[in-house]
Amino acid sequence: MATYGTDELVLRNRKIQVDLADLPQLDLRFYLENPRLYTLVRRGGEEPTQEEIEEELCKMDHVKRLLQSIKENGGLIDAVIVQGKTNVVLEGNSRLAAYRLLAKQDPVKWGRIKVKILPDSISESEIFSILGEYHIIGKKDWAPFEQAGYLYRRHKTHNVPIESLAQEINIGRKLIAHLIEVYQFMLDINERDVDRWSYYDEYLKSNKIKKARREYPQLDDLVVKKIRSREIERAVDVRDGLKKIVEAKGNVLERFASGKRAFDVSVQAALSKGAGDHGVQRVKRFKEWIATAEAQREITDLQGEARKECKYDMGKIYKLAERLLKRLD
Repeated sequence: MATYGTDELVLRNRKIQVDLADLPQLDLRFYLENPRLYTLVRRGGEEPTQEEIEEELCKMDHVKRLLQSIKENGGLIDAVIVQGKTNVVLEGNSRLAAYRLLAKQDPVKWGRIKVKILPDSISESEIFSILGEYHIIGKKDWAPFEQAGYLYRRHKTHNVPIESLAQEINIGRKLIAHLIEVYQFMLDINERDVDRWSYYDEYLKSNKIKKARREYPQLDDLVVKKIRSREIERAVDVRDGLKKIVEAKGNVLERFASGKRAFDVSVQAALSKGAGDHGVQRVKRFKEWIATAEAQREITDLQGEARKECKYDMGKIYKLAERLLKRLD
């Protein structure tokens, strides 16, 4: 393989020498572990062929935009990064797909592609670090599901602690843990539609929903079923509607979690109880507190100036409540 020079990649303060070359693009292979391509792998449930990956990538809008940019520039501005011993394109799979499309128009002009060839000694962990540098720290062009897939495999496969990942890619530990949790959840429920990421992101994000999941273990299966059937139509319905059902608690949550009441009916029932309205919630919390025997005992046991002050304030509350009741009527 003829090369025409060398260059350096800097990774974790280590300089990695790479060879520069122009290779026949048909000799190159797509990288299945690239998070964007990994999405395609999961959609089908089986490992796709190189031809199937090319077909899927070539349908994507960003590849068509790349095609126009490459055509206008007369070639690549940034060379693709290749693993020398396998000819696998580790970084630049979309650019390779764009070249394949261009080669169908002019196989001579677009038959060779500019590459940077990594040394054979490069490790899988270092490859993933390079991808993180490009797509999470640099261009930040991966979708949340793709970012989560990258972080998940770095954490689970390469045994990189969350604290180390946070230092690697400058993302908070709490967010990394959440992304990994959502990705694991989708794996556990065998969710192959990556467009549903935002539904499960909202579902696992809420502490109130998390508490309801502990109280009703069947809630996960129920919500997944309703998302897939589109009874829960949008991710925002999880964030707002399901949260209101959970906030309503009691019979509203019980009937929904047991499957006795549909999602939209449950949301309306929750709204009728004032769920989601902060004013209603504050009044409800005060009512629940003052109704407890402990609160009543604490108030009635007051002595001296504290007793007089509390009696004065309770009178004010009573008069304000009367006025508000008339206005509500």
